[in-house]
Amino acid sequence: MPPHPNRPIYLDNQATTPCDPRVVAAMLPLFSEGFGNPHSAEHALGRAAEAAVEAARGEVATLIGAEPREIVFTSGATESNNLAIKGAARFAAAQADPRRRIITVASEHKCVLESVADLAAEGFSTVVLPVRPDGTLDPQALAAALAEPTLLVSVMAVNNETGVIQDIAALAAIARAAGALFHTDAAQAAGKIPLDVAGIDLMSLSAHKLYGPKGVGALYVRRRPRVRLAPLFSGGGQERGLRSGTLPAALLVGFGVACRIAAAEMAEETTRIAALRDRLLAELAAAIPGLAQNAVGAPRIAGNLNLSFPAATAQALMAACPDLCVSTGSACSSAEVEPSYVLRALGLDPARAARTLRIGVGRFTSAADIDFAVAALAAAHAAVAEQRTGT
Repeated sequence: MPPHPNRPIYLDNQATTPCDPRVVAAMLPLFSEGFGNPHSAEHALGRAAEAAVEAARGEVATLIGAEPREIVFTSGATESNNLAIKGAARFAAAQADPRRRIITVASEHKCVLESVADLAAEGFSTVVLPVRPDGTLDPQALAAALAEPTLLVSVMAVNNETGVIQDIAALAAIARAAGALFHTDAAQAAGKIPLDVAGIDLMSLSAHKLYGPKGVGALYVRRRPRVRLAPLFSGGGQERGLRSGTLPAALLVGFGVACRIAAAEMAEETTRIAALRDRLLAELAAAIPGLAQNAVGAPRIAGNLNLSFPAATAQALMAACPDLCVSTGSACSSAEVEPSYVLRALGLDPARAARTLRIGVGRFTSAADIDFAVAALAAAHAAVAEQRTGT
């Protein structure tokens, strides 16, 4: 095994990213000095907090090509996805819109699939489309599903397990041509690939996926023509009446700074991260014959690797590499470990899915981190394989 590092080596940047130190520096004064309520415009501290929030709103909007007033702040992408999907469906139903059909994709994040399932329980007609073996949605399959009048289509921009990038512009155009609203969960895409809301009605974002703080996100809601949503809960009517509650100014300032950094540094960062990822893949493949990459052939974000190992389960590898932070493609319950539904959607059998790790290279990953990961995983795989064969 490689020597023990001074700190755990973090390669799980699809799960979350560390706050960039520049983000932390921008947030700190709002916890101790600029702590005013951004909705208390009657005094100086409240007005200062409001100005900081609106500046952050502008930074988020700029990252995705939106207008600031089209950005609704939320607690994160899970809330944004719920608000977009349920909000659009329930508003339409309240207006006696005859369309009751909601379309999504089998490899979506759980919060999207569960939101759609909730609508099915409310009487909506729901369709979950399959993906191709490379993880992409067949545009013809979407077009065929839209042959019946459809209210909303929801397709994520980048998959959280495989890193696969969908052709959102093309899919949104198909939905729009059929008269349906188009929503995309862009939590894994923002800050990693260029985004533009042109042709998109609703887009979900999360700060902690792009080196901002946990606990805040946003929903883009198109103004012209206006997309109408029913709010998820009642309150003081903040955020255009769509998301009541006191805004966390400090966290939103961090979100804004994270978006500004991403916009400025994305191109250079993507090149560096892709080089580290390719090095990791090449060295692991050389050290572990039979290693297989999943969703091959599809475009993917620079930092993602989804790898199936030939002779060791993901759980065994992680147990043997306590100083390496990666994640399994399995969803754990209290009683059992089940193969990832995303990997099943790609056609992987349960045994291969159980041998799959998601590795996420990020902004603060170093070449030394890559070297440690290769050595640790190669040694762990050899040890687990030896135990299995008894040699």
